[in-house]
Amino acid sequence: MDQMTFKHDTVLSDVHMHRPNTHHLMTRLNSAGQPVFRSRFRFLVESRADSDSGTDSANDEKHESPRRDGGTSPEQDEEGGNQGNVETCLDEDGDLDVTHRPRKSSVDEGGRDLVCPIILQQSAPDLEQDENSDDDGGGDDEETCCSQDIIQIEHTMATPLEDVGKQVWRGALLLADFILSEKGTFSGATVLELGAGTGLTSIVMATTAKTVYCTDVGEDLLRLCHRNVFLNQHMAKPAGGEVKVKRLNWLQHSLCTDADLEFSWTEEEVADLYDNTNFIIAADVCYDDDLTDGLFRTLYRLCSSFNHSCTVFISLEKRMNFSLRHMDICCEAYNHFKHCLSQLQDMEDGRCRFKVEPVPLNFAQFLLYERIEQLELWKISASPRESEGTQSDSE
Repeated sequence: MDQMTFKHDTVLSDVHMHRPNTHHLMTRLNSAGQPVFRSRFRFLVESRADSDSGTDSANDEKHESPRRDGGTSPEQDEEGGNQGNVETCLDEDGDLDVTHRPRKSSVDEGGRDLVCPIILQQSAPDLEQDENSDDDGGGDDEETCCSQDIIQIEHTMATPLEDVGKQVWRGALLLADFILSEKGTFSGATVLELGAGTGLTSIVMATTAKTVYCTDVGEDLLRLCHRNVFLNQHMAKPAGGEVKVKRLNWLQHSLCTDADLEFSWTEEEVADLYDNTNFIIAADVCYDDDLTDGLFRTLYRLCSSFNHSCTVFISLEKRMNFSLRHMDICCEAYNHFKHCLSQLQDMEDGRCRFKVEPVPLNFAQFLLYERIEQLELWKISASPRESEGTQSDSE
């Protein structure tokens, strides 16, 4: 190959590297020419009451022996051979003649699966074609059919830094765990997700919330997110939740309401956002200082425009890198995030008050991933100062 697969600026999520017993199905090429994979994320537990038993079963699954053919292990074969007197078989040249175990089905009988190569084409996901195939009753096997305990996510792997939103990260899985463990808190709420990426967290939120505005930037990323929402629409329907994929740029001061652009906002949706948003969530979006600044400016602009209190949840992974400037291991992106948190809490402009606190990670784990100690979840409580003054006067 003339072009290398991995370059110096390639970033690969640990979720895709270390997920056990998982096959990533390559489906197509996106508009940027990147291979798109589909992965399945299965819930470990179905309810908070089953969290302990679900964790145990997950551990059993992780340590289950890969041998499923009923055969013995090499250690057992060796032990068995030592117990009896087995005559060594040699061929005419004196070499060891090994007798192989017979196959269950030979190639001549058609036992081997027929593999047909598929040429991937660069295209956008066609939702209309998928809807027609579902109506015809064709398609997926038992594992890929609609199930309440499986989330199907299309994503890319090994992307440049500017495309990391097309991958699945542990921060999104941590935030999804928190949502599933606090379903009563988010029940019937209007939720805004910033930097939604593949949309996994918004999909999980739709299992309990009424309306979820799933936002990001970039046509290709928004189409990928819209595709994932379509693949998992069966999860939101029982709860009556709805996920709306919308464009929201942190570096701009207004929402895109141009009807000619895809994923733009309608006037009704803008009014609903400002009047009814109860929660704002974001997962693993603080890896670049400029984007982190844009995130906090957007949070301040939105919360100070609300006439009601709002709660923000931000999950992230504290990543350590070697810095030539410090000649030591440091977490510069994380340190900048903490600095922005401190600035937000100390802000006094008479419009909005912010309270910042960490969330203990003692809630149940619903999805299979490694909850490492570098994962953190932060809660920001935002309330208008005018409403506080009115409340104190009434008292």
